Formats: sequence, structure tokens, C-alpha cells
Amino acid sequence: MIVDLHAHYAPKEYYDKLIAIGGKSLPEPLRQNTTRPVRTDSHDGLPERFERMADADVRLQVLSPAASPPYAEKQDDAVEATRILNDAYAELTAMHPDKLAAFVSLPLPHIDASLRELERASALPGMLGVTINCSVFDRSTAEEEFEPIYEELNRRGAVLFYHPVQNGICSPMINDYGYTVTVGASLEDMAIVLHLIARKIPARYPNIKYVVPHLGGMIPMHLARLDNQGAQNHDLPEPHSVTARRLYYDTVSHGSQAALLCAWKAFGADHLVAGSDYPVLMTFESYKRTFDYIRESDLPPEDIDKILNHNAQIVLGLEH
Repeated sequence: MIVDLHAHYAPKEYYDKLIAIGGKSLPEPLRQNTTRPVRTDSHDGLPERFERMADADVRLQVLSPAASPPYAEKQDDAVEATRILNDAYAELTAMHPDKLAAFVSLPLPHIDASLRELERASALPGMLGVTINCSVFDRSTAEEEFEPIYEELNRRGAVLFYHPVQNGICSPMINDYGYTVTVGASLEDMAIVLHLIARKIPARYPNIKYVVPHLGGMIPMHLARLDNQGAQNHDLPEPHSVTARRLYYDTVSHGSQAALLCAWKAFGADHLVAGSDYPVLMTFESYKRTFDYIRESDLPPEDIDKILNHNAQIVLGLEH
């Protein structure tokens, strides 16, 4: 059965706190350009969630807060919001350990506080790794100031799941044309992979299992060009494509067979993990359909089986 590594749950008390402190790292003018309203979840919606999981053959969802992380300029605000979120996830996973797990969120950009919360929250029920966004207040999370986080995650051999923050990579050429989410999110995915490679993060912190959503954005179709031209500007220990293939990428692609095939050829089946972006894509397709498009693909049956039933479990250290 499927482990959905990319699913979201946003408790109302968490969003209330973000609104109270103005803690969303996405600037309000950009949020107004997105197509998705602020959404909250509650325990009342769990039976319907579990029914959809059963219909889609999903045995476990791994929860994260998506594009509204608990980041705030004031440390106390960020810490409080993060604790609300992590504690809510721990409560959920303790109640439903066979159906729900979660990633630990951090009160960035506050590094010492993040290290303390990482220590605290990692001991909570159901936590299988850590999630951070591709940027924090328009600073890439591959920047030098975040390296203490990578050092600790490397020491732990942790899973690190990235997610776009929906800032359109801070580009008016994206945001002014209304593509903050539809294209900008994939550009954020691509950017974090490039930043990680350029700063040699995977080479220096090789024990981390890095997971990038949405098939890595545009990365799959750029590996050859990066290898040909990227070395001109970067002194790297290995070609771009080699490092990119050390990372993992979830299968969220709005049902695109072309995108799935490109990522499969670029990264190999072993580095594609099942994900859904639940419930975002349900505006366009059923939860079951999010995985059926993989079942119906032209990939070899043994690779489809790996992607749907084994790879996420291997990355997360679960039985499969």
C-alpha cells in the first residue's frame, strides 16, 4: 500500500496564531495572486480523509503545513506557532498511528530556537523527519545561515522535505502575470535543488535524505544542460546531474504523464516517492486519481510498484 509522503493538514488554532502574529512568510500581495484560499482542517474531517485514503489504497499520510509555515520575525511568535503545529500533529498521530505521521516544522529563521524545537519535537509521536520551505522571508534555505540545521539533520540521518512558500521566486515576471503558484511553485522546487548543488550541501551533508516535491520542478529536463554549462560557473565535486540523482522527488504533477516520464528517465525509479499534495489537487482530480495516473503510465510494472509501494517507505525507514 501507498505511503503518501506529501500531504497537508492545517489546524484552525495554528492558522489563527499565524494570522494573529502576521507570521505567514508569503507577503500578502502575493498571496492575493494565488488561486487557493486559506484552508483549515479539524478532527471532524478525518473520517472523510480516511475514506479517501482507503479508496486510493493509501495506508499512511505524512503531514506538513505546505505554503504557510510557522515562520515569524519575532522568535517568540515563531516558537509558539511551531509548537502549536507540532503538538497538533503529535496528537493526531497518537490517535491514528496506523494512518497518520508527520514532519517536524521549525521556527525559522531563528536557528538556535529551531535546533531546540528539532530536539523536542523529534521525540513526539509519529514524527518521521523535518520539513522546511524553499525559502524563509525570501532567503533560500540553502544559505549559509541555515547550515547548523543541516549539520544536525546530517548527524541524525534525517529526512528533509522541502515545500514552496509561494513567493514566485520573488520575480515580478512571474507574480505580476498571475503565475505565483501555477509556475512559481515549480520554479521554487527547481531553485532549491540548484542552490543545494551550488552550495555543495548534499556533498557536505550526505546523511540527509533530501525530498523535493512536484518531480523537482524543471530540474529533470535541465540535467544535460546543467552538466554542459553549469561547470563554467561552479566548482563542484561532481556534475550537477550526479548530485541531483542523489535527491528524492515526489510524484505530484497534476497527472502529467510527460512530466512523470521525464522525471523517471532523469532520476530513475528508485528516487521517485509517492506524494499527493493532499488536498490541493482535489480541486482538479480525485485523491485516487492522483496515484492512478502512475498506475496507468507506460513505466515498467516493477518501477510502478517501487514508486507506489516501496520508495517512500524506504526513505522514511518504514516496513514495506
